Amino acid sequence: MQVLGHGARRYHVSAVLCQRAKVAMSRFEPENYVNYEVLQKNIGIVRKRLNRPLALSEKIVYGHLDDPAKQDIERGKTYLRLRPNRVAMQDATAQMAMLQFISSGLPKVAVPSTIHCDHLIEAQLGGDKDLRRAKDVNQEVYNFLATSGAKYGVGFWKPGSGIIHQIILENYAYPGVLLIGTDSHTPNGGGLGGICIGVGGADAVDVMAGIPWELKCPKVIGVKLTGELSGWTSPKDIILKVAGILTVKGGTGAIVEYHGPGVDSISCTGMATICNMGAEIGATTSIFPYNERMKKYLTKTGRGEIAGLAEEFKQDLVPDEGCEYDQLIELNLSELKPHINGPFTPDLANPVSEIGSVAQEKGWPVDIKVGLIGSCTNSSYEDMGRAAAVAKQALANGLKCKSLFTITPGSEQIRATIERDGYAKVLRDVGGVVLANACGPCIGQWDRKDIKKGEKNTIVTSYNRNFTGRNDANPETHAFVTSPEIVTALAIAGTLKFNPETDHLIGADGKKFKLDAPDADELPRLDFDPGQDTYQDPPKDGSGQRVDVSPTSQRLQLLEPFDKWDGKDLEDLQILIKVKGKCTTDHISAAGPWLKFRGHLDNISNNLLIGAINIENNKANSVKNVLTQEFGAVPDTARYYKKHNNKWVVIGDENYGEGSSREHAALEPRHLGGRAIITKSFARIHETNLKKQGLLPLTFANPADYDKIHPEDKISIVGLKDFRPGQPLKCVIKHQNGSEESILLNHTFNETQIEWFKAGSALNRMKELQH
Repeated sequence: MQVLGHGARRYHVSAVLCQRAKVAMSRFEPENYVNYEVLQKNIGIVRKRLNRPLALSEKIVYGHLDDPAKQDIERGKTYLRLRPNRVAMQDATAQMAMLQFISSGLPKVAVPSTIHCDHLIEAQLGGDKDLRRAKDVNQEVYNFLATSGAKYGVGFWKPGSGIIHQIILENYAYPGVLLIGTDSHTPNGGGLGGICIGVGGADAVDVMAGIPWELKCPKVIGVKLTGELSGWTSPKDIILKVAGILTVKGGTGAIVEYHGPGVDSISCTGMATICNMGAEIGATTSIFPYNERMKKYLTKTGRGEIAGLAEEFKQDLVPDEGCEYDQLIELNLSELKPHINGPFTPDLANPVSEIGSVAQEKGWPVDIKVGLIGSCTNSSYEDMGRAAAVAKQALANGLKCKSLFTITPGSEQIRATIERDGYAKVLRDVGGVVLANACGPCIGQWDRKDIKKGEKNTIVTSYNRNFTGRNDANPETHAFVTSPEIVTALAIAGTLKFNPETDHLIGADGKKFKLDAPDADELPRLDFDPGQDTYQDPPKDGSGQRVDVSPTSQRLQLLEPFDKWDGKDLEDLQILIKVKGKCTTDHISAAGPWLKFRGHLDNISNNLLIGAINIENNKANSVKNVLTQEFGAVPDTARYYKKHNNKWVVIGDENYGEGSSREHAALEPRHLGGRAIITKSFARIHETNLKKQGLLPLTFANPADYDKIHPEDKISIVGLKDFRPGQPLKCVIKHQNGSEESILLNHTFNETQIEWFKAGSALNRMKELQH
């Protein structure tokens, strides 16, 4: 128990030191205090050691080091051992995270932690009806999360509370916080000056267990903003433009740090939008420096004391003058135009003024079937106000939306406030349907009825992600991402060919009119209406709480430990699939209808890699079983190999595992007998998730070696007995014709992660250390 006990003691000492400031981290945790004194002290130690100015992200990350005096610090190379302030989990990922925490045998979480029920509510008819149905359909899962939260000291936000990231922004994020969340859009909290990072559930378990959390020391990409936003240009357009510059993998291994005079023209929730969608460029997280807009938001959300404390420590919450970035991008906001990105990838950027002609040229449908606003990216009071400002003008001229139109409030507080202030009525009057306070269509929770699957069509959303089939499981849906006000304007016009900056609409009276650029308050003039109370506080002592998982449940399954490494090289691995092109975590472990199995590893493993394209036949979910010589589904083939004691490997392309943080994409291959994933490159979260589950994420030393491997070859990974950091592994390819050739495989394992592999998983290693 030595390591875990040490971790718990460190957290306790930290909490005691915080009491000097006497400012609570949140109203729900009055005994846990904001600790700027320790942050400042650690920053001073590191600055003296490095003898150079520090970027803001460096200050907050290094300010949370477990041992700032001795930690090796080199951007992009060393692994940092960090002490996050808190953990947040959404309901789809919390199931597996809590199942893993239960397996750890620990009695209570060591840091403030919360569960947020936002992913399991399907959009069908509208807010209240959909919420009632979700509570009924998901009762077993919600009960598990509520009772396990009560037993282990985790706060529980009930279904209907809102989307995790909006709840965090309203209640938990603050300047200088280090927060990890089991969702890739956790960086949303960077809009309040925090370092908020998306992780897999196993990482969350480490932090909840009081163990230092490991993160490769991030590089820092600076984005200098000059000028100011105006007219139809919104905060969303900044990240849409940056995504076009950096692409979906350009931010990998880096924190994106926004700075410059242009920052002050962006609202706090607008900054959150930008940070949120930084996940789409692969960034570790994104952040803005503390400023007056954050102070206003903190005060309006009942956290004026934190704002006052942040003012005292402001020098630690902004970058040092003269700090250096690994890459610098400059954007003049006065020249930035409204953008729309897509289809099928969030980095395909076009100005709204050009998208109509581009769509016609590419053969994309220009008629818009549905416009959807909301999501964790764009569901703030200001977002809803700007959308309503556009809708009011259409109504004044006798128009309603030509396209179907949906609205997703980000939280119960936002829903109640836009109802009180009339925004919701305006959006309904123009033809909109207000959905539940949840993720809904953004993550594929959409019972779409207006088209048939396979029908080519276009939708526009204010969401963050638009991978093939993500929103409605239809691979022919062309999804475009833009701001809520542009979505609203395009839904009114019904076509991508409409440019609200220059084009006219025809009113009910037959007269032309032009939409004015929307204007709306960034925060309500009255206080926020909190709406219904949807939070469950854990009891001080939850030891008597029962947590039941039925052995016959189809939704929940207690975990069995993965097998330990046998000390031998991995020889004659079958190739389950050689993936062609983009392979996101949606391709590896689909969401939508599969969300209901997120707490049942064996059942959800039936979606393993069903969306990945097999290079052998250019088909999804069709691979050759080399033992039977028959083609079949990927999960079925994996199960067949496992049954016959044939371990297997996946061969992947660039940026494998981009997108959502879902660790199921790592748990499933491990559960079904996979031992390694060999690719040209990995997305950060997925690579870590694979390591946590005892798999080997490896990359070709020469990316061209990808072409040397045929799906019916066998792979041997040699040199595992001498497995050590920085040392490539040898891979022997045994071709179908009997010939062999060797290539080198790189890895990013450090000593701790090698121990995870040897133990069979990070959770197995944790248990070893307890004993």
